[in-house]
Amino acid sequence: MKKFVVTLLFAVVTLGASAQFEKGTHYGEASITGLGIGYEKNTFSFGFGAGYGYFVADNWMVGGRLGYRHQGAGNNFAAIQALFRYSFKKNGLNLGAGLQYEHAGGDYVQLCPQVGYTFYLNHYVSLEPAIYCDLGLNEIKYGTNFGLKIGIGLYYNKKK
Repeated sequence: MKKFVVTLLFAVVTLGASAQFEKGTHYGEASITGLGIGYEKNTFSFGFGAGYGYFVADNWMVGGRLGYRHQGAGNNFAAIQALFRYSFKKNGLNLGAGLQYEHAGGDYVQLCPQVGYTFYLNHYVSLEPAIYCDLGLNEIKYGTNFGLKIGIGLYYNKKK
């Protein structure tokens, strides 16, 4: 079993980022977020989100996300986000930033930097873990969260 896991990890790492970061590529994603830690309370949170992006230039994507998060004893968060992302072709690393509106019993505007990695499962589907930080711009104490998300990305490029 140990040899199988090591072989699988080696295969995933050597797949690298293929040519899916080209201009004109469409991107769809669904993600699960969790292990979120708030600035005020260290409570576990769980959420999910979905998004769409479009590569406007090689490696540069713009897009949007909708999300939902459950934290603590019944606090529900809904968010909408506009984002930019740069993906490195050689190693699959990606850096992103977004501006998010979150409704969480109050209304928060957040700056959302993230660092992630793209593991290609095949030419179109990828597994994308990321570390994120939602920085509250209008109220730091209640609007700032850190966390980990794991998503599945779908890349589609319609060639003419």
